[in-house]
Amino acid sequence: MSASVPFRLLRTSVFAVVCLALGVGAHLFGGGTVSANAMAGGLVAAFAVAYPLSGRERAFGAILPLLGGLQVVMHVAFSLAHVTSPVEVAGHGHSGLVPGLGMLVAHAWATGLTALWLARGEALFWAVLRRLAVRLLALFRPVASWTPFLPACTAEPPVLRSAVLRHVVSRRGPPVLVDFG
Repeated sequence: MSASVPFRLLRTSVFAVVCLALGVGAHLFGGGTVSANAMAGGLVAAFAVAYPLSGRERAFGAILPLLGGLQVVMHVAFSLAHVTSPVEVAGHGHSGLVPGLGMLVAHAWATGLTALWLARGEALFWAVLRRLAVRLLALFRPVASWTPFLPACTAEPPVLRSAVLRHVVSRRGPPVLVDFG
């Protein structure tokens, strides 16, 4: 199912804002700072990458690498825009552009959970749209003509036969006594 422009803009905006919030939150949690220009650039980058891909439903396998790649781009952009002093570098999760193991684990964990959350939201969104489309089509479908008086049925109803099942084992009566002596 293809999406129209308003739906694409809505879906892309949600993805870009979630991606930006994840990147900024992780960067601030790691002890860094983020300038307004870096945030605006990250939002534009996420929007520009996600818009061409928002035309149809995407699964977890498509969302995870896109979200992960954008997190790497935002991490590098935020790190380059971050003005640090030598004292501040020691408290930050990385020095320069090389992240520490804790920051990599935090980014991977947050990216995986967010991708799963977005994939489930994506599936729910498209399921609701499909159900809504079916309901709307049912409302506007022409009503079939019907006759209020049904003709009298003169045919004799068919005789019902019992169905013989192929794998039925019928053993009526008490169990057979087996003499072992």
